[in-house]
Amino acid sequence: MTTVYLDNAATTPLADSVREALAPFLGEEFGNPSSRHALGVRAAEALTRARTQVARAVGAEPSEVVFTSGGTEANNLAVLGAARARGKQGARVLIGATEHPSVRAAAEALAAEGFDVQTIPLDGAGDLDLQAAEALLTPETVVVAQMLVNNEVGTIYPVASLARLARQRAPHAHVHTDAVQGLGKLALDLGELGVDSCAVSAHKVHGLKGTGALITLPGTRLQSLIFGGGQQNGVRPGTENVVGAAAFGAAAHLADERYEQTFEHAAGLRDQLARGLEALDGMSLLEPGTERMPSICSLLVPGAPAEVWQHHLEAHGVFVSVGSACQSNESTISPALLALGLDAERARQVLRISFSALTTGDEVDAALDALGSLAPELEGLS
Repeated sequence: MTTVYLDNAATTPLADSVREALAPFLGEEFGNPSSRHALGVRAAEALTRARTQVARAVGAEPSEVVFTSGGTEANNLAVLGAARARGKQGARVLIGATEHPSVRAAAEALAAEGFDVQTIPLDGAGDLDLQAAEALLTPETVVVAQMLVNNEVGTIYPVASLARLARQRAPHAHVHTDAVQGLGKLALDLGELGVDSCAVSAHKVHGLKGTGALITLPGTRLQSLIFGGGQQNGVRPGTENVVGAAAFGAAAHLADERYEQTFEHAAGLRDQLARGLEALDGMSLLEPGTERMPSICSLLVPGAPAEVWQHHLEAHGVFVSVGSACQSNESTISPALLALGLDAERARQVLRISFSALTTGDEVDAALDALGSLAPELEGLS
């Protein structure tokens, strides 16, 4: 059975050029980058090269790149580190309504420490409600965290507009964006976004799992979450993951080179998917927001919960993901889907289909064929 992989928003396969770039660091180039002998110097040079590649992909300087264990740690470091470096009892933290759990959970931790955590709502179209954000921003706001691209429904949020509002109304706030789903698909520039920091992840752009980065503006104050040696200027101490960083650098370089092509390719695949769904009763794409990332498609399916569809599709060799937690407790339903106005039952009927530069039109057709063959069996279930 041919495997049709359409879960690229979860992770992507390793690119050949990335595999080639990391290979030496699995063998002869095993040095510690803090060592002063030749092996260590070459490892340090590899880190510098990787920082340069990641920085170029987000319009930043190499000195502004801090390697982390992934997007989760990068988001934690930004939200917790910035708030604690600036915070005082009652200081305000604003987060978007559809944030990744690594931002939401970090904000919950800050609430337990006495911070005033508020959520920026969405408007009726599924866009960020900038008018509401303006009202929530105060001089006491110390952190504003808003993702750039929603990882479940693909909405592209107006982060630059929010950052401008924050500069006007909360001049001391640290503005952070989770750009994990934007890297390799949008033109990223830290300065144009107007943010103080952004989080990115390697395995979303054909790199290795377990590697990410937080990119910050010069002079950004962050309280470290980890304590140890002075690596990475003490912001994220510990012996660096040279293998992961080298792979991330190569992946970021590849992503930066072809982001326009990747976006256009995904747009074509999304159009193909939408046309095919017209022939399938009861299925439709969720399309919230003014701008959307075409590589992330949320499909409302009829009848059975999305998790049932997911497992039946897998039996046909088609791998997709579920857009919400399929549990009876409404509190476990995806906040992103609830924020869009879906009730708990409808939120459990969302499948996520996501593309990469490697996805083919034949794979989209195979997914449509599988959906069509399963519909008679599953559309009448609940």
